[in-house]
Amino acid sequence: MAVRDGVVAWLGSDEVGRSQFGDAQVVDLDGAFVAPAFVDSHIHLTSTGLLMTGLDLTGATSRQHCLNLVAEHTAAHPGQPIWAHGWDDTGWARDEAPSTEELDAVVGAVPAYLARVDVHSAVASTGLRDLVPGLPAVAGYHPHSPLSADAHHLVRGEARRLLTARQRSDARLAALDAVAGAGIVAVHECAGPQIGGPDDWQELRATDHGVEVVGYWGEAVSSAAQARALIDTTGASGLAGDLFVDGALGSHTAWLCQPYADAPNCTGNCYLDADAIADHLFACTDAGVTAGFHVIGDAAVTAVVDAVARLVERFGAPAVARCGHRLEHLEMVSAEQAATLGQAGVAASMQPNFDALWGGRDGMYARRLGVDRAASLNPFSLLASAGVPLAFGSDAPVTSIDPWATVRAASHHHTHGSSISVRAAFAAATRGAWRAGGVRDGISGTLVPGAPASYAVWEAGQLDVAAPADSVQRWSTDPRSRVPALPRLAPGDPLPRCRQTVHRGAVLHG
Repeated sequence: MAVRDGVVAWLGSDEVGRSQFGDAQVVDLDGAFVAPAFVDSHIHLTSTGLLMTGLDLTGATSRQHCLNLVAEHTAAHPGQPIWAHGWDDTGWARDEAPSTEELDAVVGAVPAYLARVDVHSAVASTGLRDLVPGLPAVAGYHPHSPLSADAHHLVRGEARRLLTARQRSDARLAALDAVAGAGIVAVHECAGPQIGGPDDWQELRATDHGVEVVGYWGEAVSSAAQARALIDTTGASGLAGDLFVDGALGSHTAWLCQPYADAPNCTGNCYLDADAIADHLFACTDAGVTAGFHVIGDAAVTAVVDAVARLVERFGAPAVARCGHRLEHLEMVSAEQAATLGQAGVAASMQPNFDALWGGRDGMYARRLGVDRAASLNPFSLLASAGVPLAFGSDAPVTSIDPWATVRAASHHHTHGSSISVRAAFAAATRGAWRAGGVRDGISGTLVPGAPASYAVWEAGQLDVAAPADSVQRWSTDPRSRVPALPRLAPGDPLPRCRQTVHRGAVLHG
């Protein structure tokens, strides 16, 4: 492969072609392989960096272990506000989060914010709660248990306000460096008033880094004029991303048609009603702006898909498809709903690692929904067969940014028949993610002459040479698909390690 001025100039193995580049700098990969660089279609960069630079609770194995980690951090940073992320009580023996009193016993009067892994609920110390006037009157409040809904958004905003500019800056750069080190050259930042707020978003826009950031702003509008004005104000690529229709299954806030199996009186939360969903879609389509929502539960999906059907009736499928509308997560979707979305060209920005972490008969999904309902979640093959464009990401800090883990998870779904091929999964994490971000030139995310020279060099790791010959061959595909040879990604196989990341000819890592 020859690269000139940030563009792939030539591909081949013949000496005649090579002779055109006699004065080129030649790099011998010594057994490594090159593939199109990845794009993460859903991420929160500052929060991801805060996980890297702050208190990481993803390894907590019990409520007491979680509190011990907080105690150690408090002792090492006396008097400083605490921002922590990642506890997951569904993996603990008693499935019980720390209480406010237990957290207070560890941190004293220090404001402490401990986000659950899905970031839709959090344990907050009294020192933080007291900084939010009127908190007990807000939806989602509980005096002893984790806060959710509006109460969570308020304490999260206050905890965010306590971060210093240096903490935020260091976190962003740490996240961007980690992204580049993972072979990712572009990300879709899902920003919004209830995510990082306008200051965080504008600080990110001003950050100088080689990783390309495509930003979405999750705020609802009701007219085309409002949509255009908000795009002008924010500089976002669309009014999409984490515009919450509902919450998350782990926090019992995803909006369901039937109650949770482990909470019979609960069907989750509706944050955006049917009229507001339709108003937003109609306004954005009229303005030619990308719209979208965070949508997980089947009741939430139903409300959105019904609005999409009405949208197509008014504007026609081609006009709707041109806007590049997208849905984040889309975990509980039926075949009929997938067909409607496919006909409208609405993209599904999904996170395969959700199934890897929480799927299966004994996973969190089965606990929350029962085994039968849980088995239908994240149906990648159903959506692909209905013509729904797929784009894959991490939702970091919720799951790992490692894109090969994403590809493996999509091709090894817990539910038989819901997986897609490694080739299709790789395409969703490269070409599909570029397309979902508005790049529709037909070549971004590939390595063909004329394409941007955005690629990564990978070491595939040790292969089992004692295994049968056909089991150690690198997975490959017809060259006409423009997907390169890919490594084995069976469960247990080591994931490739990134040696170098290049975007438009510029080295970002390695």
